[in-house]
Amino acid sequence: MSENKEEVVVKTTQSESGDVLEKAKGFWSKYSKKITYAGTIVIVVLGGWIAYQKFVKEPKEEKANETIFLAETLFSKLASTSFGKDSVNIVLNGGELDGVKITGLLKVINNYDGTAAANRARYMTGATYLHVKEFDKAIKYLKDFKGNGADQIQSKAYVLLGHAYAEKKQTSDALNYYKKAAEVNEKDQSVSPDALMLAAGYAEYTGKNEEAVSLYKKIKEKYPTYSAVNSGELDKILARLGVLE
Repeated sequence: MSENKEEVVVKTTQSESGDVLEKAKGFWSKYSKKITYAGTIVIVVLGGWIAYQKFVKEPKEEKANETIFLAETLFSKLASTSFGKDSVNIVLNGGELDGVKITGLLKVINNYDGTAAANRARYMTGATYLHVKEFDKAIKYLKDFKGNGADQIQSKAYVLLGHAYAEKKQTSDALNYYKKAAEVNEKDQSVSPDALMLAAGYAEYTGKNEEAVSLYKKIKEKYPTYSAVNSGELDKILARLGVLE
């Protein structure tokens, strides 16, 4: 009797397994082409991405860094001294300096778009145009620049945008970018309070005293060790604006 039961159980299990296999075969017959096609797409896309990184992106990044090196070096020297007209032209458009051929930042941007070097070139191009008072061009390139985690550089880019808009007398845009510079990384104890101080001073300069007071107070609250706070300078400014603390 028990043997009959075991036989029934075995037959039932085999029958169920057979049903599952048949269903699996039916499913595979119905969807095999789609599954294989989808799998192939994943493999092709992944393979293409790896190949792009290895054989296109990496060499392009390396070449871009080599190409920008001299213009970047010249820009850093100009930034620490003064911008002569000829030097500015070489930084932007390229040329020869002391017998050395330099590729300009604009060409780096055009030829190596998508690289880190081209991104840096946008920042330097914007800063250079700001210095020579071509404010619309400065705004264009500084807006295209992406900090990509380099918070202090991103903050400085926003400050430069604030300067450009201030020169164009677009006061709201200028103030917004000064404040934006302070918000990139509020934990930063140097760039952020400096940017806030700049924003507060600009708000006061443009007659927005209420906002200026709010920004000055924010500096005192968030950055108690900031030099303007420790020296008492901030309290004097607030007192001048009618705020006694």
